[in-house]
Parts: sequence; C-alpha cells; structure tokens
Amino acid sequence: MARIDTFVFYSLERLLSHIDSPEDLKKLTLDELPRLAQELREFIIDIVSTKEGHLGASLGVVELTIALHYVFNTPYDKLIWDVGHQAYGHKILTGRKEIFDTNRQLGGISGFPKRSESEYDDFGTGHSSTAISAILGMAMASKLKGDLSKQHIAVVGDASIASGMAFEGLNHLGVTDVNALIILNDNAIGIDPSVGALKKYLTNVKAGTAKDENIFECLNLNYSGPIDGHDLKKLVDELERLKQLDGPKLLHIITTKGKGLKRAEEDQVVYHAPGKFDKVTGERLPKSGEEEPPKYQDVFGHTLVELAENNPNIVGITPAMPSGSSLKFMMDKMPHRAFDVGIAEQHAVTLAAGMATQGLVPFCNIYSTFLQRAYDQVIHDVALQKLPVIFCLDRAGLVGQDGPTHHGVFDMAFLRCIPNLILFAPMNEMELRNMMYTAQLGLDLPIAIRYPRGRGVNLDWKNKFEKIEIGTARCLKKGSKLAILTVGHVGNTVTEIISKLDEPEEVGHYDMRFVKPLDKETLQTIFSTYDQIITVEDGTIMGGFGSSVLEFANEVGVSIPVSIFGIPDDFIEHGEMTETHQLAGIDFDTLFSHIQSTLNQCD
Repeated sequence: MARIDTFVFYSLERLLSHIDSPEDLKKLTLDELPRLAQELREFIIDIVSTKEGHLGASLGVVELTIALHYVFNTPYDKLIWDVGHQAYGHKILTGRKEIFDTNRQLGGISGFPKRSESEYDDFGTGHSSTAISAILGMAMASKLKGDLSKQHIAVVGDASIASGMAFEGLNHLGVTDVNALIILNDNAIGIDPSVGALKKYLTNVKAGTAKDENIFECLNLNYSGPIDGHDLKKLVDELERLKQLDGPKLLHIITTKGKGLKRAEEDQVVYHAPGKFDKVTGERLPKSGEEEPPKYQDVFGHTLVELAENNPNIVGITPAMPSGSSLKFMMDKMPHRAFDVGIAEQHAVTLAAGMATQGLVPFCNIYSTFLQRAYDQVIHDVALQKLPVIFCLDRAGLVGQDGPTHHGVFDMAFLRCIPNLILFAPMNEMELRNMMYTAQLGLDLPIAIRYPRGRGVNLDWKNKFEKIEIGTARCLKKGSKLAILTVGHVGNTVTEIISKLDEPEEVGHYDMRFVKPLDKETLQTIFSTYDQIITVEDGTIMGGFGSSVLEFANEVGVSIPVSIFGIPDDFIEHGEMTETHQLAGIDFDTLFSHIQSTLNQCD
C-alpha cells in the first residue's frame, strides 16, 4: 500500500512547482507541455480570482507562452509582449511564480512587463502597438553589433496590429534583413471586439476566402499560418522551423481569449478584467447590495445619449474603448452616430476635427493616458483651427492598480499650454452633465472635460441641465484666513476635510472648475481676502492648475503664500486608489494635517 501511495503522489505532482525559469521548462518533454499548460491556466485563474487583474488575455496565450520559452533562449533572445495584458504566464515561468500573488498590489510586481522588474521583461508595454517598433530597434542593434544569432520576437494582437504605429513598424521591418519574428495573436478581440477592414481581412484569411495577395507578404514579410495557437506541438514545430530562417517573419496564430475558463470564453469583454470571481464556476462575485453613486464613465455615457436624442448633430467617437468609456450606450441606441475607430487615437482626434468642420458636434472620448498619443493632432488639427471638438477624458488622475502607464496625471499640464483650448474638471456628476450640455449648445473653441476613474458622490445625479458660463468658479464656502482652491473630484475630499477641522469657519473653499481659462475675477477676490492659499489637484504639480494660480499671482503682483498639492515630479507606482493617493501626498490624512497646521500658524 505504501508503494502505491508513493506512486500516486508522484503521478499527481505538479510540473509547475518545479519551474522557476525557462531552463527548467526545457527539461520537460514535448508530451508533458499540455499538462503544464493546464496547470499554468489553473494557477493564473486561482490568483486572479481573488487578487483581480487582466484574465482573458493571459489565458488565451498559455500555449504560446510555453512554446516561446521552450524554443527560444530567453532572456538572451529578446521577447516583447505588446500591451502586456497577456504576460501573466510569461511572468510566472520567468521566476515570479512565488510572488505572483502580489501582482498589481502596492510594492508587488506590475501587471505589465517592466524592465526594472526582470531581465526577461525586455520592454515596458502598458500601451498598445509599440512592440514591433521596439523589437525592430533591438534587432537592428544586434545586427550593428554583429550578434547575428540572437532572435527577436514580438507578440502582437489583431487589435493592436491595426494601429498606425504598428503599421509604421511593419513598413520599416519589411525593408530590413534583421532577424525578427512577429507573432500575430489573432483572437478577434482587444478589450472590446476588434473593428475595421483589417479585421475583416483576417477573418477571410482564417476562412480561406482572402484575396490571392497576402497583405503581410506584400509588406515583404515571410508569412506562415494561420495555425492553431492552442496546439503546443504545432507551435513548437513551427517556431523551431522559423528559428532557422533569417530575415523578417510573421507567424499568424488563432487563439481564444479566455481559453480554459468557460465564462471567460463566453463573455470575453467582461472577463478581460472581471474583478473577483469563483475560480471553479467562473461566476463573478456579487458586489455589495448597497446602492452606490454611478461611475463617471456611465454618467458620461447616459448623458451623451440623452443629449444626442435632442441634438441630431451629436456624434460619439472612441479609440477601441466603447465599454471602458461607456460610449457603448450610444453605440447600442444610435449605432450610425457612434464610432469605435480601433486603437487609433491620432485618427480619432482628427476624425473628430473633420466632423466639426461640417457642423457636427463630436464628443471624442479618450482615456487621459491615451490622449498623450495624439498630442500633435490636438494642437495641429483641432486647437490651431479653433474647431469645437469636445474631448471627454476618462481615467484622469491616478487610476490605481494599472499603475504609471495608465495614470492620467499629465493632461492638465500638457493641455493648458495649448492656445484656444478650454480645460474643465467637474467636481461631481451634475457638473459633468452640465458641462456636456453647455458644450453641445455651441462653443467657439475646443474643450477638454477631464474626469476620474471610479464613482461619483451623488445617488440623485440626473439633474435638469444648467448652462455653465465658461471660465467661472464656484464658491462652496467662504472663510477668513485660508482659501483652498480645488479642481475636479478631489474637491469632495477637501469638503470632508474642512468639516472636520478645529476651526472650519476660517477656511474658504473654491471649486475652480476651469483650469483654462482661469476665473481671474474670483482669484483677485481670493487674493484680497485670505492670508494663505492651498491648491489641490490630481495632476502634476509642474505645469498644472496650481502653477497657473502662481503665474496669475505673479502677473498681478500678489505675493500671498501658495502651497500646491498634486502629483510630484515622479511616476507613481501601482496600488489601490487610496494607496496611490498616499504615495502622491494628496490623501485625506496628508491634506488634513497640512491644512490644520497652516491654520494653527495663521493663529
């Protein structure tokens, strides 16, 4: 009996428990790899079900991840994961298995590849479509150094490869003779389903009905595929073959996002990042039954539909984020007036500009961090021509566990320096609705409305629309010694802080709302009334709202002390929202302590 017990224990021993590096992986036989794939999937599901994170993308590339590290000599051979949503298996197989439960937690590993985290993370990828350019740069460097044996691999999704930057990289790659392999991971979905003519082309390729010419071969790439991306033996065989071929290559593989978890396969949009769920059934865990204020993105989405029903010129545009931005509400009700243009922020901005020239009222909804990718278009195509595009910037400010690649903290600084551009930050849901209403009535200039990730503060938020006068602030509370000037949602924290001070009557609170144009009349009143000023924002201190107040004070010759609270000159790491605010020094306790001590000094 003892011998049988020993045998049973050995047969059930997990392969993954012995793998801490690709070198360990290479000790397995080809026949053992499918079993490892099953264990790796279970491991990812087990951790993400309780810790949260990006699920579907990593489940879809389990076999590919194993095959790449089995065939290639990483980290000597260079491997880049585009966007990085799908890199969990890569992290687990490259020495981070024991700390994978710290994924996206404060002080833990990043949810994306990060060069400072591991020698196996060859390039930081939190935004899409950068991998081809980066891997080409590495391959060209290897050639210049005479290192001709090194392999260079980039894994790119079918949504990411449709981006302009990806095509720029492919266009250059095709006229080189570097040793580079692009793996097109085709699952017909990014975060939302892929869109555009290229998607239709790839669908035809998979169906065998594409036209004679292959677009990738026309770009001078050695094309192979499509092959089943979940067949480990086929993957290994094909990668071994391609490893022997010189020059630029593209392997087209077909995968299923969420593979191995039925719920994730059936609802690929939700299970991109499902939150906490039952690891056995896949059912998402119910939220608290308590009624909560709406998410800002949903306020935007519902309000846009409400406005569009009365204004036939309103159109909606988003670059590949209809669910994340809640433009999906308009796409469902008015599909002919709401457009997902794919991962193409530059195109989205200039498309909106073109529409504005013809009298349409475009609401261009882009995450703050992604608008960075279309900066020239905002300047050259919109602001320079004074086209009244309405930019709705979701995820402005700190965003929590996605970390520094996704924090939307630079927008106030990089937008307020652009002539002809209005910049507004609502403190609550009603202010967002009122500014959207005001903007669609007709403006002479473009406007950017920035609002944060997460929920607002009001249950009863569907107010009757009121027009907001451009460049006007709100006095929320008058005081006598200290004025606190806020922009955006962080003003709610300041309101709560003031209510808990020893002498709240000495503190004035102003919701400035407009970063540009500033309400200079209100500022003049503040300068003449108070002894000290504190500004609070969820954007960078350098060049942000507080800086604009200081600039105006200098302009009018006022020397009143101004303390600026915002994001310091550093990249804030990932963590829970409250933790990232603590790292930045704009959390409740830090602000309360400073405000109270300032009041004590005034006494």
